[in-house]
Amino acid sequence: MTLIAPGRPRRSVQSSDLSRHAKEVFAAAEHEPLEVTRRDGKPLVLTTKERSDEDEAVLEIAAQLIAAVTVHEDLPLHDRLAVPYPWLKLLSRADQQRFAREIVDVARGSFSLHQPRRLLLEMQAWRNSAEAIAAGWDTSEPEIVGDPTPVEKP
Repeated sequence: MTLIAPGRPRRSVQSSDLSRHAKEVFAAAEHEPLEVTRRDGKPLVLTTKERSDEDEAVLEIAAQLIAAVTVHEDLPLHDRLAVPYPWLKLLSRADQQRFAREIVDVARGSFSLHQPRRLLLEMQAWRNSAEAIAAGWDTSEPEIVGDPTPVEKP
């Protein structure tokens, strides 16, 4: 049996509050999305552009995860995820497998808690690792340059 966490109630304001107290309403919407109720129409949601962009990014990741999980089931998940995320192949085989496990676990956990931005952070952390490897920052031993050379104060 799967239990679904109930959604958190969204804070609500009336459209008249938006016109009378715009500064306060806008400030509140920067912290969390607000439902703006109207007598003459359906409620609207007021949020920041940043949050809206993040919501779109989360949905894109979710769509890619669903596609990867449901197609070419004969391939390992990390190979299927490398199609939408080709940078994944820059990671070691073990890290590719760890990414596949962790990204699915984080997606399930963050969605169940209605905190999908955690998924964005996890995805960005893995991408940053791949970018560092591509830039030459891998796990090899650093080159020792020798003894430091003292310099005079400028």
